[in-house]
Amino acid sequence: MDMNIETPEDQNEENSRRVQVRFQTKLKPPQKVPSNSIAIPSNLTRFGLSSVVNNLLQAVNPEWKSEPFDFLINGELVRMSLEQFLLAKGISAEKVLEIEYIKAVAPQKEEEPSLHDDWVSAVDGSNPGFILTGCYDNLGRVWKAGGVCTHILEGHCGAVSSVNIIKSDGLKYVTVATASKDQTLRLWKFDAEELVNHPKKIRSFKILRGHKASVHSIAAETSGNMVCSGSWDCTISLWRTNDSDAAGNQVSIKKRKGNNQVEEPQLEGEAISTLVGHTQCVSSVVWPQQETIYSASWDHSVRTWDVEMGKDLSDIFCGKALNCIDIGGEGSALIAAGGSDPILRIWDPRKPGTSAPVFQFSSHNSWISACKWHKKSWFHLISASYDGKVMLWDLRTAWPLSVIDSHKDKVLCADWWRGDSIISGGVDSKLCVSSGVSIQ
Repeated sequence: MDMNIETPEDQNEENSRRVQVRFQTKLKPPQKVPSNSIAIPSNLTRFGLSSVVNNLLQAVNPEWKSEPFDFLINGELVRMSLEQFLLAKGISAEKVLEIEYIKAVAPQKEEEPSLHDDWVSAVDGSNPGFILTGCYDNLGRVWKAGGVCTHILEGHCGAVSSVNIIKSDGLKYVTVATASKDQTLRLWKFDAEELVNHPKKIRSFKILRGHKASVHSIAAETSGNMVCSGSWDCTISLWRTNDSDAAGNQVSIKKRKGNNQVEEPQLEGEAISTLVGHTQCVSSVVWPQQETIYSASWDHSVRTWDVEMGKDLSDIFCGKALNCIDIGGEGSALIAAGGSDPILRIWDPRKPGTSAPVFQFSSHNSWISACKWHKKSWFHLISASYDGKVMLWDLRTAWPLSVIDSHKDKVLCADWWRGDSIISGGVDSKLCVSSGVSIQ
């Protein structure tokens, strides 16, 4: 049986052309509408389509509470009126149009920001129990939900430029790494479940020295046994994260006394190998597979490195100095990168013979400082920019799903947390959390 649906959008468009559509979804009841086709105005946008679907759901279940939906036609998100979409894609309006609806992906809540004493330059949300930040006041910080700072990582003598949660020893002790403009990396271990009434200051258990300039980025190998770092000295160094030197000996740097207590000795580590090839600052590194490191540089290149051979396997040049890189998407194979223009670029290295991006997103108004794929989605990633905005993207449309405008100045870093929250830090000295993002 066919139905005619009237919505707010078509009340002023009584003569609007109507199209026959059938709504489909992979969502479970009670979010499934009847499968029969209905006639709706062709001038509806996704907001009008969302009203239609909510009306249909309420007709079946009077207790249904309206929620926003997004809509796919032939695998592409609708970001204009139905009529405009069909015309742009050359789709006939004479046949019944199959429209898939999904939950709209956008933050539902802005949490209270966590204030720092200086610029928030780095953030890692890979552990669901806490957020790790790095700051221009030379400190790292550990934050629990609700903006509670539990630990302060004290020891660097320069701004912390990158942070990375390496691994957990069971459920209790966590190892993290920080990189700094003081040319060192530091490794820290703490009890993430420890109950503290005020932030607990901790010292690193290992200092990694060897870079000849500021360390800009750090990434852990999947097992957590090693980290790599990218530096202003144009090199990538690889380091062990164990709590002994190469020979298994404890190497004491210094013991300090305070409050009648002797602190634990710190260890010192040297790089076990160095990857050479970039000609300018190595701004970002990721280590998604044990045998492969990816790097981005101000020399305009994205490089793929064979860890065992110590050689770069492939180079992609994009004509712009790059600030960030991440690997994800379909098959965890797509390369996203951003830099000294407003364009977020995505390459598929599985397509040989071309260095052209397969996607380019250009809604930012300034340089891109960070990009991060969602770990469980082929389609979703975020970008942060000096324009003060964080944008949420879906590869199935050229427009951002959401623009997060929480910061009052440049955004320097961003990440996902707990799968449904977007975290970011910036020049306004705030860690911001946007929660309630529904990724299917």
